[in-house]
Formats: sequence, C-alpha cells, structure tokens
Amino acid sequence: MKHRGLLIVLSGFSGAGKGTVMKRLLEKYDNYALSISATTRQPRPGEVDGREYFFKTKEEFEQMIVEDRLLEHAQYVGNYYGTPRDYVEQKLEEGFDVILEIEIQGALKVKEKFPDTVLMFLMPPTAAELKSRLEGRNTEDVNTIKARLLRAVEESKGVENYDYIVINDVLEDCVDRIHEIIRNEHCRASNNMEAINKFKNELTNMWKGDTQ
Repeated sequence: MKHRGLLIVLSGFSGAGKGTVMKRLLEKYDNYALSISATTRQPRPGEVDGREYFFKTKEEFEQMIVEDRLLEHAQYVGNYYGTPRDYVEQKLEEGFDVILEIEIQGALKVKEKFPDTVLMFLMPPTAAELKSRLEGRNTEDVNTIKARLLRAVEESKGVENYDYIVINDVLEDCVDRIHEIIRNEHCRASNNMEAINKFKNELTNMWKGDTQ
C-alpha cells in the first residue's frame, strides 16, 4: 500500500544554503518532490512553464486566490508568488514527500491549512559563517550584505513555531539529517492511523463467530 507523502516546509536565512541543500537532497534520495510556485512575473531566458514556475497572468493568479487554490501567496516587487494546492496534493497522493522552500510567514499560513506540515528552519552554525557565505558569493556589495544580515534578525521572528532547527555545517551531514527527520516523521502514530485502525479491525474480525 502506497503511503501518502508528507508536506515539509524549509525556511532559512538568505545565505543559509537552502538551494544547495535542496539540490543535493533531491539528487541523493528519490522520494522527494520540490514544490513549484506560481508567479505573475515574466519568464526569464531558459525558464519553462511547469519546471521553474507556473507562469500566470495577474487575472489568473487572482482567480486562484478567490478559489482558494493556493496554500499561501505573497506579493514581491509588484508580482504575485504562491504555492498551488493542486500540484502539492497530487504529489502527496503519489507518495512523494513534498518540500516547500518559502519564508516564515508563508510557512505559518501553510501550517494553518495543513496542521500536519513539518516545519524546518535551516541555519548556518554561526552568524560569522552566514556573513562569510554571503561574502563568498561575490555577487553583492558590502551594503547589500549588511542589509541581508540585518534582515536576518527580522526573518528569525516566528522561528519558535517551527518543529525543527537544522544546522547546515557540512552539506552531506545536513542533507542526511533532514532525510532522517522526515523518515522519523513517517513513524509518528498520527501519520499511521490508517494502519493502526486496519490492524484493530483485523483483530476484531479475527474472533467474530467464535463461540467461546
């Protein structure tokens, strides 16, 4: 019997390594699906609808909001971004553990709609390491890096509502730690009520007709 997958949200500071961790997790294990977001922004060169994003018009996206077809959504720099409910539900039914890489406020909205969602927050081992990783990208100036570090303080508000904090120190260790947490979540009694009830019914039916 194929088990329904789990919904996992991964959040973290800019520079914590979420993208790298997710890429390696999907390479190493085959039971995960990364949720694809819907957006109203224009596709960039090389991007394909249904692969990087589901590209929508503003009217299409707003209709999805009205019809409650998004787990969460937000506006950023004049464009909508959101998580389509249908895609996530489909992958969960197929038995995949679906991972959403979104920020804290979006994560808490998802948790409201899906209380069984597993919330993980990815952190570097130290603040100094976060600064070092941002500098190591060589893509941003000093002021931008400083702004990102200050923003991390704001981004940390709400972390106490998460189920797990995962330290991204050594990549392979971090990926295996996330995988192990998810495996353990599959063993929770609340995620196995169907099997428990089936077992109880089998035991009950086993003695039906017993004359003793």
